[in-house]
Amino acid sequence: MFEQIYKCLAEEISSGNEAVLLTFMKPVNNKKGSISNKILLSKDNLDNNQIFNSMSEEIRQKILLAFDSGNLQLVDNPDETILIEPYFPKPRLVILGGGHIAKPLAEFGAKVGFSVVVVDDRPTFANPSRFPEASKVICDSFENCFTRLDIKKSDFIVIVTRGHRHDGICLRNTLNYSPAYIGMIGSKRRVKAMKEELLNEGYSKDLIDSVNAPIGLDIGAVTPEEIAISIIAQVISYRRTKGNILNRDPNTKFNWPEYDESVIEEMSKETEFPRALVTIISSKGSVPRKAGAKMIVWMDGRVIGSIGGGCSEASIITIARSTILNKEYRIERVDMTGNVAEDEGMVCGGIIDVLIESF
Repeated sequence: MFEQIYKCLAEEISSGNEAVLLTFMKPVNNKKGSISNKILLSKDNLDNNQIFNSMSEEIRQKILLAFDSGNLQLVDNPDETILIEPYFPKPRLVILGGGHIAKPLAEFGAKVGFSVVVVDDRPTFANPSRFPEASKVICDSFENCFTRLDIKKSDFIVIVTRGHRHDGICLRNTLNYSPAYIGMIGSKRRVKAMKEELLNEGYSKDLIDSVNAPIGLDIGAVTPEEIAISIIAQVISYRRTKGNILNRDPNTKFNWPEYDESVIEEMSKETEFPRALVTIISSKGSVPRKAGAKMIVWMDGRVIGSIGGGCSEASIITIARSTILNKEYRIERVDMTGNVAEDEGMVCGGIIDVLIESF
C-alpha cells in the first residue's frame, strides 16, 4: 500500500524536483489511529494542481511554509491530522578542479551529506580511484563540462582549478546559472583582478559580489585539509542558514530537510513482509536526529535507517513491531531529558515525537 507514492517521490527527488508528501491520519485518540491517504505534490506544478487548489487555505499555507522553511508541518483538525513532509533533492557539491584541495573537500563534503561531483580536464586527477567518495567524476574541459553538469538552484559550486584562466572559464559559466552557492579560490589580488575583468565585461556588481572569493571562512587555514574545512564550513552555513538564496522568503528560517534515501527507496518496493515506517515529526533540544529522519522496522528486528540509535531507538523498534500487528499508526514521545536519560547513559537532552506507520 502506498508503494507507488514513494516510487513517484523517489523519481521527483532524483529529477531534482522539490515535493511535499501529505499523510492523512484518522485519529482514534491523541496517540493512535489509521492512515487514510497519502498525496504527493511537486513544487513545479503547484499553481496548476487541481488537488492543491481544492484544499483549504490553512492546508495550502502549511504546504507553502513547508517549501519555504524545509520543516515538517502538522495540521490538526478534530477528525483528521495531516502531516506535510518536504523533500528536496540531495544537495550537490560541484568541485571544479581536482587538485590537492579538492581531495579532502570531496571527502568532507560527502561526510556532511552532499552528493559530490568532481570535474577536471586531466585524467590523472579526474578518476574515481582518486575520489572514491564522489558520486560522479567528470574528465572534460572546463569549457565543455557545464553541458554535462546541468547546474540547478540546489547546487553548491566550488571553483578550485589550477590556474587563473581556468578559474575565469568556470566562474563565467557558473554565473549563467543561479546555484545556491558560488565560491572561488584565490588571493585577494587575484580575486580583485578577476572581479574587475567581469565588471568590464558587463557583469553586474551585485552578481559579482554574490561570489564568495576568496573562498571559505577566515580561520587562518594553511594546509589543504584546513582550507577544505574552511570551504565546507562556509558551504554548510549557506545550506543551513541562507535559504533565501534559493528564492525563498528571507524572513523564514530555512532548514534543508533531513531524510534517508535508502528508506524512500525501500518504501517504493512492493513486499509481502509487513513493516513499519518510523518518522521523527518534531524535535526539541539536543537530539541526535532532527525532524524528518526515518527508519523502517520489520517484525524480525531488521531495520533500515536510524532515528538516533541507543535505548530510545530500541524502545521505538519494540513499539513499531506492535504497531505492525495492530495495523495502525502510533505517535510516541521519547524524552531524553532528566534522570532517566542520565541513568541510561544518553548524551543528548532533548525530546522527539515519532510517527510509526504500519504497512
